[in-house]
Amino acid sequence: MTNSEIMRLPLHAIAHGRAGDKGNVSNISLIAYLPEAYDFIASEVSEKKVEALFAHLGAGAVKRYELPNLQAFNFVIQDVLDGGVNASRSLDRHGKTLSFILLSKMILDIPRNLVPENSPYLNPDFNWQ
Repeated sequence: MTNSEIMRLPLHAIAHGRAGDKGNVSNISLIAYLPEAYDFIASEVSEKKVEALFAHLGAGAVKRYELPNLQAFNFVIQDVLDGGVNASRSLDRHGKTLSFILLSKMILDIPRNLVPENSPYLNPDFNWQ
């Protein structure tokens, strides 16, 4: 496997995240495992792509905030929590699982050198699909 090899993997292979809520708005932090992955994420994980990923939940406008000193992003997603904690009929009223949706459902062509060396995605016996 060479460093220039491209691997089709979920975003989780190069980043981790966390979700929070405020009313009917969710914010999802997305943090690159390696500093080198920040620019790749910046180019590949757009507001438009995130909005499309959450469209099935009624997501409205998405705003992306860049935090380059932390190799991180914060996505603020309007109208994605079914009215918020007090109004939602959802089991996940706070939207804590939304970061998992972003990390697992966004599949990208990722350069191998952006995947951390200890990642299970690099183990030939690991089948994530």
